[in-house]
Amino acid sequence: MSGQDVGGEGVSGGRVSDGDVRGGGVGGEGLSGGRVSGEDVSGQGVGSGGVVRGDDGVWHVCGHAAGRAVLRSADTVQAGLGVETVEKLPPSIRRPVLYRDGAEHREYRRQTAKFFTPRRVDEHYRGLMVEIAERQLDVLRRDGEAELSTLSFRLAIDVAAAVIGLTESRPGIDARLERFFPEKFGRPGFTSLAGLRWFLRQNVQFLGIYLKDVRPAIRPRRRARRDDLISHLLDEGCRDGEILGEVITFAAAGMVTTREFINLAAWHLFTDQDLRQRYHHSPEPARHAILHELLRLEPVVGNLKRRATAPITVPDGERTETIPAGAVIDVAVHATNLDPAAVGPDPCAVRPSRPLAQGVAPAALSFGDGAHRCPGAYVAIQESDIFLTRLFALPGLRMTSPPRVTMKPDISAYELRGLRIAVDRP
Repeated sequence: MSGQDVGGEGVSGGRVSDGDVRGGGVGGEGLSGGRVSGEDVSGQGVGSGGVVRGDDGVWHVCGHAAGRAVLRSADTVQAGLGVETVEKLPPSIRRPVLYRDGAEHREYRRQTAKFFTPRRVDEHYRGLMVEIAERQLDVLRRDGEAELSTLSFRLAIDVAAAVIGLTESRPGIDARLERFFPEKFGRPGFTSLAGLRWFLRQNVQFLGIYLKDVRPAIRPRRRARRDDLISHLLDEGCRDGEILGEVITFAAAGMVTTREFINLAAWHLFTDQDLRQRYHHSPEPARHAILHELLRLEPVVGNLKRRATAPITVPDGERTETIPAGAVIDVAVHATNLDPAAVGPDPCAVRPSRPLAQGVAPAALSFGDGAHRCPGAYVAIQESDIFLTRLFALPGLRMTSPPRVTMKPDISAYELRGLRIAVDRP
């Protein structure tokens, strides 16, 4: 489904991807199921547990146990997400953390883990999240209406900026990031005018973010370190260009994806009154369980790709399958998250705190797994809950226009735009 309007009240269950609607009426406890993801992979169907080799040579993984095994394997490295371009960089240039593997990656994650622990988030960022959320809701109170994606993006930017250290940005960081992560991407290259245009466009955007966001943050931290990611990167000896690469990586992970999940969760709450009331009247742990369940059903990134560096044996139902060295593996997260063996019966139902198989995370594989599991998972859930709790407490809050849903087919990622909300003015 690309650019298609989806009426919030008109989707009562099932999943929507590229115009395909399945499983309508799957309700579990009277709550509707997923809305925007869940594409079939190689005809296996969601949650089938299949591990199959496609005609293009790519191995497609749909079962949770197999997907987790691939993501945890030490015999895989990143594939997709532009890794082919990064691999062409000179060895002297340090790769962003997203594109590193092995001992170097593990050491980096060990050193930076302190920025994302639940205790640190609660102690250092909870008050800031409340302040930022209220600042965005003040805009809604003042104007009486707003587009939710604008409010959620500003929230996600300010929270991630505090963790990263982008605290001296020039005005307009949200517009710069919007231009860098547009709704529709072209393919940069040198073999066509369109490719050349996109290459130049992205480099101009890189330069803008560097000059107006990254460099202003680096300068004061060279003089005096602070307790943030950019200061850590300076301690590691990173050059400005390498810090820019890390900032872009964290911007995509901590700003863009959180924005989309907040929009998605709000859409569910607006269109399911039982779920809305349950969320509104629940304590924080139960609210987090609801958000994890929605994220399980609607992973912001629906596919994760790896390349095998050695043969990998993964479970496939009651048997095993060996994926050869050199193969590209596509873990269909939207399918693995619906595997009944992992998440129990009625996998398409919204059922917070559902009984899960041993070792299965509440959001299943939506935050990834293994060495590249999202380090900011707790940050994302915490800021989403702080914002949504306060948003849905506003008098007269209502959705006046449902979102337009577009898909990024390379990673099965969704974008929700045009969801407009209104409140009663004082």
